[in-house]
Amino acid sequence: MRAKGITYDTGFVVDGRNSRERFDPQTVERELRIIRDDLHCTAVRVIGGDPERMELAASFAVDLGLEVWFSPYPLELTAREMLPLFADCAERAERLRRRGGRIVFVTGAELSLMSREFLPGDTLAKRLEPLTRSDLPRERIAGIGARVNGFLGEAVALVRGHFAGKVTYAAVPLDSVDWTPFDIVSMDLYRSAEIADRFTEGVRTLVAQGKPVAITEFGSACFRGAGDRGARGLEIVEYAAGTGAPLRLVGEYARDEDGQAAYLRELLEVFETEGVDSAFVFLFALYDHPHRPGGDPRDDLDLASYGIVKVFEDRRGDTYPDMPWEPKSAFAALAEFYREVRASAVP
Repeated sequence: MRAKGITYDTGFVVDGRNSRERFDPQTVERELRIIRDDLHCTAVRVIGGDPERMELAASFAVDLGLEVWFSPYPLELTAREMLPLFADCAERAERLRRRGGRIVFVTGAELSLMSREFLPGDTLAKRLEPLTRSDLPRERIAGIGARVNGFLGEAVALVRGHFAGKVTYAAVPLDSVDWTPFDIVSMDLYRSAEIADRFTEGVRTLVAQGKPVAITEFGSACFRGAGDRGARGLEIVEYAAGTGAPLRLVGEYARDEDGQAAYLRELLEVFETEGVDSAFVFLFALYDHPHRPGGDPRDDLDLASYGIVKVFEDRRGDTYPDMPWEPKSAFAALAEFYREVRASAVP
């Protein structure tokens, strides 16, 4: 793999609420330095809904020599709300590119599911519900893809008017993306039990299309059996109806950090073997899903987190005493894999 990456969350924004309440520049710079030096990453996908936060984090990453995938994440927005966000972020990304940064612009993510534009329903759960039915007409699925591609054509033209670097989009299969206007084919791709037997072949098919392929999102939560669920690990969380804030787990689950680590290693090996250009583990830290040991097991939101570090609410970590988190087993597994891949690439 050319770009060995991880996703860095600056905060998801829904109806004005930012999932990362505290955003301290010193902490952000330190975390990105750890991503470069200790995880051996060469790239970082900076995601979020606040353009100023994203530009700050991306600026630190550029100064550290990391390749930056500037990735606004327009949760619950309509098409008319997304376009100004993309234009703003594209201008910020271009400033960083002109400073000498290696920047790729990601024109949104999973829009068929994450926006309010293409499927009925004012929440993700309501939009997903009809998709779980086996009798969903194929023409309806095709219609979703056509609408997504129509919007992406307009969005890419807008972005290229502000940004002169490479452009991509973080897709899911439902989007049925026409990759003609993009420089890179990018997929959010999770292995679940339902597709495990054909996962490798699916990656091989993506690579065979000819354009560079990026896996913009993959990973696992850290409860036992999470790897079998793939992208559905957060479904074990109950969220507040009004704000979407995580409240508690819907039941009791056993911690399995080794399972999370094994999942990452196995997928990274597939991506490396099949010729994927870039891969971004989802994700470094999920700050609104803290680790709460010792109390009611349903309060330990970290079990559902895809973060490779467990975040604390009231103390610092032991491995990094200046940081409010502690690495999980996946942290060490990722660092080892990226270190070995980088070493093998040296002539």
